[in-house]
Amino acid sequence: MNKLLSTAWIVSIVAVLGSLYFSEIAGFIPCQLCWYQRILMYPLVVIIGVGLYVDDAKLPYYVLPLSILGVFVSGFHYLHQKTEWFATAVQCTQGVPCSGEYINWIGFITIPFLALTAFIFITIFLILQLKK
Repeated sequence: MNKLLSTAWIVSIVAVLGSLYFSEIAGFIPCQLCWYQRILMYPLVVIIGVGLYVDDAKLPYYVLPLSILGVFVSGFHYLHQKTEWFATAVQCTQGVPCSGEYINWIGFITIPFLALTAFIFITIFLILQLKK
């Protein structure tokens, strides 16, 4: 089994389980940008898993568009939470505000930061796979 792709798959599984924990167990209601990040992360578990199972050499080409877009969405969300530059860029009109922080560990680790980290790791592992 391919170690880079297996690691990317594990990262996606952990990210999805963390997302489900925050919403279903901790009771945190996802904001609009959180939903977009979920839309990009959840399919990665299935796509990477199936790609590993069938040993598809083109797997990075299927996954990279989603993971790179996820880097941008979660990065934007994190900047919206933590800086003034993007404070007015998103105007959540209904539900939970996108600037809200359910968690803030060590002063900088928020849920969008965790998603950003997962998307970056998945992207790096897949780029490294392409270079093999």
